[in-house]
Amino acid sequence: MAAAWEWITDMGNSKMVALLLFMSTFIGIVIFLFANRRRASKFETYRYIPLDDDDSFREPTARHDKTESEKQ
Repeated sequence: MAAAWEWITDMGNSKMVALLLFMSTFIGIVIFLFANRRRASKFETYRYIPLDDDDSFREPTARHDKTESEKQ
């Protein structure tokens, strides 16, 4: 057990252990998200949220109104 602990605490080996740990966590999250069809289809609709920018809800700023009146 002590030899295994020394192997893990070595800086060269600990990077490999951390990589395997984080990669397996990432793959586990992706499998969890896409394993259920209903959850996967719901998750797929969320990818368009940044593109659904609706300007009708924005409040016009004073600077914006001033530039619009100067154009007319």
